[in-house]
Amino acid sequence: MSIRSSLYFDINEDQWPLVYDDNYNVSFMGLEKFHVFDSKKWRNIIQYLKEADFIKDENLVKPLEAQKSDLLIVHSKKYLKSLKWSPKVAVIAEVPMIALVPNILVQYAYLKPMRLQTGGSILAGKLAIERGWAINVGGGFHHCSGDKGGGFCPYADITLMIKFLVIHQMIQNAMIVDLDAHQGNGYERDFLGVPEVYIMDMYNKHIYPNDREAKRAIRRKVELDNKVEDMEYMRKLRKNLKEALTEFKPDILVYNAGTDILDSDPLGQLRITEFGIVKRDEFVFETCKEQNIPIVMLTSGGYLRKTARIIADSIMNLHRKGLINGEA
Repeated sequence: MSIRSSLYFDINEDQWPLVYDDNYNVSFMGLEKFHVFDSKKWRNIIQYLKEADFIKDENLVKPLEAQKSDLLIVHSKKYLKSLKWSPKVAVIAEVPMIALVPNILVQYAYLKPMRLQTGGSILAGKLAIERGWAINVGGGFHHCSGDKGGGFCPYADITLMIKFLVIHQMIQNAMIVDLDAHQGNGYERDFLGVPEVYIMDMYNKHIYPNDREAKRAIRRKVELDNKVEDMEYMRKLRKNLKEALTEFKPDILVYNAGTDILDSDPLGQLRITEFGIVKRDEFVFETCKEQNIPIVMLTSGGYLRKTARIIADSIMNLHRKGLINGEA
């Protein structure tokens, strides 16, 4: 299968494989304030990194928006057509008032930024293979499958990233390590019965989506109870990631690094500290570096204003520890 797409392009040596565009951020005439998600999270992450003199604009990679032809590699025509109906998008975005907004505005204010983030995830996959690591400061829409969106996830960026890499013969297999507080049921449905994609999902078993059908795709399922704290969390992560990598040697590790595991997050209901999140990310990157596995990180869920600073702190910590660097 051949594919023509503008989403893959080469970057300069002075650019880091840090993918971001200011148009990732959702602005919806104030309606975004009715959702618990911080719709400016991505901009705030970059702002913190700039204020710390960690990066400049010219170091960042700006992706291109995923077009219909790109999305059709995974999504059905019927599903994409359904996004032209505002009430359908309102259910996916979990903002009921969007149902009353003309779809042309919905496309511009919400779906276009999401398509841009999807393009960012697809590009980040390629850059990770080339540079050993990449971070899309966005993406991680793990509740969306080829024919169904949900949980603020309108496009299946994780499935698309892996399919693009396979089609371009950059990988033969992949491992998804999903450490968002919620089960990643979207890509799980897409990769049911696909042995080349190994899924490790560690999530709170008491919260959304509790998709029993999708759970059949998980090769290493780590179900957590409410109020799990740092020590138990890290013990389970260390044990299971090491065991997963003895069972399966991936060409790339897709790391869905949701920060909704943070203590007091209204949806995750876990009790991981800010320090715990930084250490979690460090451990995943360190494990990949030790085993020479390219890693691509997506920022995924996180519903508190302070998560942007934690993600920025984590990225800077990865650099301090020598786990990421900007040199080509």
